[in-house]
Amino acid sequence: QVEFVESGGGSVQAGGSLTLSCPEPQYINCMAWFRQVPGQAREGIVFTHHPSGSASYADAVKGRFTVSRDNAKGIHYLRMDALQPGDTARYYCAAAHVFSPDQCSEDITYPYWGPGTQVTVST
Repeated sequence: QVEFVESGGGSVQAGGSLTLSCPEPQYINCMAWFRQVPGQAREGIVFTHHPSGSASYADAVKGRFTVSRDNAKGIHYLRMDALQPGDTARYYCAAAHVFSPDQCSEDITYPYWGPGTQVTVST
């Protein structure tokens, strides 16, 4: 059984890039990335559904973050470019099974959550 743990976090200067990864559990068709800053609400930033391939991004990351999936390895990636200090947060991978692509959003309950990985962006 694959451990559902994010990897790839770290510290980077503003303008830099990081790629997070997360293994996809079996029987899952909705993968999401959330982030949270201590004392603030958790924020959903990316939601992807397969096999439809649909993906939605929060406005705060649109155009800078990109998700991809290695079908052979069953690994989900979040490429983060042009990172800003405002992106500093703990990033979480979440997974669920949904019955339609539209359900793959912040509004559902995700049964699978990783422990999170810290991303710190300095000026």
